[in-house]
Amino acid sequence: MMLLPQSVRIFVAIEPVDMRKSFEGLSQIARSVMQQEPLSGHLFLFLNRAATHVKILMWTRGGFTIVYKRLEKGRFAFASRIDASAKSVEIDVAELSMLLEGLDASKAKGARRWTHVG
Repeated sequence: MMLLPQSVRIFVAIEPVDMRKSFEGLSQIARSVMQQEPLSGHLFLFLNRAATHVKILMWTRGGFTIVYKRLEKGRFAFASRIDASAKSVEIDVAELSMLLEGLDASKAKGARRWTHVG
């Protein structure tokens, strides 16, 4: 599992993205389509049409970082909680870890856990 601070949010673009896009193109999608600021320190995920490639854009101290993963077999399973007007979906770190490992979060069954409300 990835270790990220709770303050970091993870946004997944609903529409497929051309994987030839790099720092500027992906940050422009984060701004104009997802309506988020790419310099915020949050993570932005982009999938290609076939859901075989994923890019993660994040701002780290002093510059952008892109993490790029290509599956040799299969597709990334993205559990969709999408309404018609959504341009992106926010997921948590556990869902991100499952997505990157090729697990379908909609079929996962986790144990009930205590969480602090406050």
